[in-house]
Amino acid sequence: MKNTMHKYILMICRYILLVGITIQLHAQNPLIRDQYSADPSARVFGDRVYVYPSHDILATQERGRVGWFCMEDYHVFSSANLTDWTDHGVIVHQNKVPWVKPDSYSMWAPDCIYRNGKYYFYFPTTPKDTSYARGFTVGVAIADKPEGPFVPQPAPIMNVRGIDPNVFIDKDGQAYLYWSQGNIYGAKLKDNMVELASDPVVLGELPNRGLKEGPYLFERNGTYYLTYPHVENKIERLEYAIGDNPLGPFKITGVIMDESPTGCWTNHHSIIQFKDQWYLFYHHNDYSPAFDKARSIRADSLFFNTDGTIKKVTPTYRGIGVTKANTQIQIDRYNRISDGGASIAFLDTASKFQGWKTVLEATGAWVQYNSVDFGQKKRKSVTVRALAPEGGSLQIRIHDVEGPVVAEVPIAAGNDWQLVKAPLLHFEPGIQNLFVVAKDNNHIEVDWTGFE
Repeated sequence: MKNTMHKYILMICRYILLVGITIQLHAQNPLIRDQYSADPSARVFGDRVYVYPSHDILATQERGRVGWFCMEDYHVFSSANLTDWTDHGVIVHQNKVPWVKPDSYSMWAPDCIYRNGKYYFYFPTTPKDTSYARGFTVGVAIADKPEGPFVPQPAPIMNVRGIDPNVFIDKDGQAYLYWSQGNIYGAKLKDNMVELASDPVVLGELPNRGLKEGPYLFERNGTYYLTYPHVENKIERLEYAIGDNPLGPFKITGVIMDESPTGCWTNHHSIIQFKDQWYLFYHHNDYSPAFDKARSIRADSLFFNTDGTIKKVTPTYRGIGVTKANTQIQIDRYNRISDGGASIAFLDTASKFQGWKTVLEATGAWVQYNSVDFGQKKRKSVTVRALAPEGGSLQIRIHDVEGPVVAEVPIAAGNDWQLVKAPLLHFEPGIQNLFVVAKDNNHIEVDWTGFE
């Protein structure tokens, strides 16, 4: 019954997207929690961050190539606070672009840029007319608003063969297009943003061994950072090279993010500055740990050393943004977790988009969740959704694992999920780091917690 209801809810969500109504999503990592998403291109337009990812779906015999990447459309998501994400629905579909091979399921990593009152969305896919290109080429769709509606151009960009388009506009107004096909290429764009203004050049001084793809270029303090996934060993890691010109030459400089410890073969990213903080957007196969062609986008903060080099980013579940105390705080998206007696697991392995739970089963086991905004008005109680077959008790603390006890939460014995409400013993306003601690050795599962 539970699985049937979940499928029914997903059907309703898909219908809502088709008729153009936006959906609000509350997220940590992964950012999007009701569908697969990959290859995030993040952009700051006005006072919001917009993310244009590709959209992984699971292939079937009638739909794509089983066991391979399968993508038929693009969504766009936006947020003003990096916590609450709005899904604006489908903006481009493979069978609504005049030049695309029908049912090719190859709508791979895109990008979007703003210029002269228009938003230009670049996407790679397979053309039905091989006179454009054999394999992949790159098309453009144009809109008046960052969420669309986008109108695809009748033909792709000429003289571009490859995937992973990225667009950069320099301080002098010159626009550049980058893409990959064995090598990483770059070329100037005309002012119309849909034609090349120069012949493509191979961006040299990059690794000459192992796959490299997914270029993303940005500028900071006069330095141009060419960033890209590269297979140094067996799977992709995120690397970068620096130069003093958008078309190089570039000098290999370092690693932004190491290979996935769980073996996700691809990574694809973008880097933005938003409200004085830099962020790395990337992807991982969170909802599909056994199949790395169904991925989910993530984001973590990014920092620079004083010499301009990038500090390596360690992936987190917590991600970015501030969580309001009166929401359902998903503590399984933690910053830190105790070495023993604490773990996370799917709520339902048959329906993974329901998310995760935290499992505590040793005295003193704990999980830490940072940046919870309690506001200024005093909170009076905490609610925990929990399950404890033999009963048990939790402590809610702030600051650190031995910090002030906010609440003591007894969990009655039972095999069903229950909402347990307990009074607050201590309150501090503002943004706090939260700790959920087991008081005994009993097995306790926690879905979420929230404050009123």
